[in-house]
Amino acid sequence: MRPEQGPQNFKFGGGVSETVLHPAVLVVVLLAGILICVLPRKKATVVFLVVSLLIPMDQVLLIGPAHFPMLRLLVLFGIVRMLREKLTSKLRILSGGFNPIDMGMVLLPLFTALSGILLFQVSGVVINQLGELYTVFGIYFLLRFLIRDEEDAVRTITTFAGIAALIAVVMTYELSTGHNPYAFLGGARAATYASLAARGERFRAQGPFSHSILAGTFGAVLLPLFVALWWKGKKYRTIVIIGVISSTVMTLACNSSTPIIAYAAGVLALCLWPLRKSMRAIRWGIVLTLVSLHLMMKAPVWHLISRIDITGGSSSWHRFMLIDQCIRHFGDWWLIGVKDTSVWGWDMWDTANQYVGLCDNSGLLPFLLFVAILVYGFKFLGRAWRAVVRDDKDKKRALFIWAIGAAFFANVVAFFGISYFDQTVVAWYALLAMISAVAVARAKAKTGRSAISAATVSAATVSAVPPEATGNLDEDAVPQAVFLNQLPEAPGF
Repeated sequence: MRPEQGPQNFKFGGGVSETVLHPAVLVVVLLAGILICVLPRKKATVVFLVVSLLIPMDQVLLIGPAHFPMLRLLVLFGIVRMLREKLTSKLRILSGGFNPIDMGMVLLPLFTALSGILLFQVSGVVINQLGELYTVFGIYFLLRFLIRDEEDAVRTITTFAGIAALIAVVMTYELSTGHNPYAFLGGARAATYASLAARGERFRAQGPFSHSILAGTFGAVLLPLFVALWWKGKKYRTIVIIGVISSTVMTLACNSSTPIIAYAAGVLALCLWPLRKSMRAIRWGIVLTLVSLHLMMKAPVWHLISRIDITGGSSSWHRFMLIDQCIRHFGDWWLIGVKDTSVWGWDMWDTANQYVGLCDNSGLLPFLLFVAILVYGFKFLGRAWRAVVRDDKDKKRALFIWAIGAAFFANVVAFFGISYFDQTVVAWYALLAMISAVAVARAKAKTGRSAISAATVSAATVSAVPPEATGNLDEDAVPQAVFLNQLPEAPGF
């Protein structure tokens, strides 16, 4: 049976047919948009993160055929802010310049959109993919503009701690009452918020997110970032405690295995700091172990996923089948994806796996681009913490960078159990922006030290010249930093 012969209800299309938007939400978003445009960049970052993460995606403004969830409306104000800064100041949109992660975040959505257009070949999908491009480019490059250095990264993490605390309170209320207060906003998914899903005898809280797994995952992957603040000084200790407690509450309140596994992955990565010099051996050891298990087991090694059930009633078999069927149907999706995966097996339409979702919906090239983004993320962080240890002898700063890497690893693990299809992407793109900021800060510091050394050597050379010979020296023959006592600007990353 061909993929396109599946159920008709899984065909392309959907979305609200009219505006579903609470007036109070619109007022908040418009005020936030104005603040994003006029406030100093540091405060604008806080406003964008708070409003974009706390307002659910079911609040939608419909303009013609285009759907504008409030996140897209906020992005519009962010674009206005970036254009204003570009036209009125010398501030670069991307701190440190264009890097490989940025390139991946350009090519990935472009090829994903191209695959979708070629796959469905209808006008509606063009509008849909243009909207996706606008969302991805808008959110990512706005956060790259807002998060420019390590100080901005710290501010972003402290903001996440406050947001997580608010959501943890909401999710705790959900567990005790079985009702999500976001239902009062009357969005497109108000019925879902009003009547929570349950697993066993426990409710599955979801806060402002589109699914309980996304809510728990948001909290779980933030845990290492909160721990990172511990090494930034005593003034952050209270924030660390609030963040860790909130992260834990969110992870448990969703009653799902994926967030718990991501939480454990983040903790494990943090604990590997004493073994940091042996990471290459550990990585290869994991690879060899998996290959050996695959050769010895009757079932493929990814069948081990089906045995994971932390909360009771977890859909681990479904996660195994997603990977298994994706591999078995490589010939169907490798070029531009497939229209429908529901015919591959029971519940196979629900691609709750970021990697499988990219493969099935877009093809092999977008999947490889996504993997490249992950590889460069780890590469940048690895270079940064090693350089800090080697050159600065600053263990606390190295631990801060390591903790960001632990958060990155937690996301990589979470992607096996969920794909980010709501405002959770804001936290993911913010993490990518933080990685670029930390790497850029390290590159600038290294360049600054190199410039100081060069200036010192040049000054010593000049002082060694006999006084009677200095009259023959031209200022242009000596670095400008020697005469003006200033350092040249660090080049882009």
